[in-house]
Amino acid sequence: MNKDIIEKNPFDGIKVAVQANPSRMYFITIEEANKVMDACPNLQWRAIFALCRYGGMRCPSELLTLKWTDVNWERGRITVHSPKTERYQGKDMRQIPIFPELRPYLLEAFNQARDKLGYVITLCRKKNTNLRTCFKRIICKAHLKPWPKLFQNLRSSRETELTEKFPLHVVCAWLGNSQLVAAKHYLQVTEDHFKSAIIESTTPSAPNPKHVA
Repeated sequence: MNKDIIEKNPFDGIKVAVQANPSRMYFITIEEANKVMDACPNLQWRAIFALCRYGGMRCPSELLTLKWTDVNWERGRITVHSPKTERYQGKDMRQIPIFPELRPYLLEAFNQARDKLGYVITLCRKKNTNLRTCFKRIICKAHLKPWPKLFQNLRSSRETELTEKFPLHVVCAWLGNSQLVAAKHYLQVTEDHFKSAIIESTTPSAPNPKHVA
């Protein structure tokens, strides 16, 4: 049997489309988020969870590059460095607001930080640290069932929330994805959407003055 060595990958340059799988999407409610936060064992894990759930940051790539010098308390902004998208022009970094839900956990971590110029997340800098395993334990401790795509669904939940308050192009600029990717892989239909629609559709309309005797 001849075993010829191919010097060039015949599939180079062929883009593989990542298909969306709605069944693996899960919206983490504020109630669930609070339970997880209460189950976090220390302020570093509270910061990790807050930056993912309320800051919409990618874990671990964006978390591990974040330094305190990237946090501008006066302007209320965080500069996020994105290793995943840095190969695209102008996509190596972006800015996000210090959202009100995020601020107390970030401030807690800052006040306890020994190095005010160093990395925000110091807990998981070793290569053998398994964030997924640790995070699953925290979720179970909160008496919740671990959801699919543990960290991506935190980003997805935040992006879904933010689009309720801000234009999609603004949210995408903050979270560092395109509107197409957001619509296909991140934005979800939640129970609150259904509840809101039902309330609006069942509320009696005001009578037309012309039809009132």
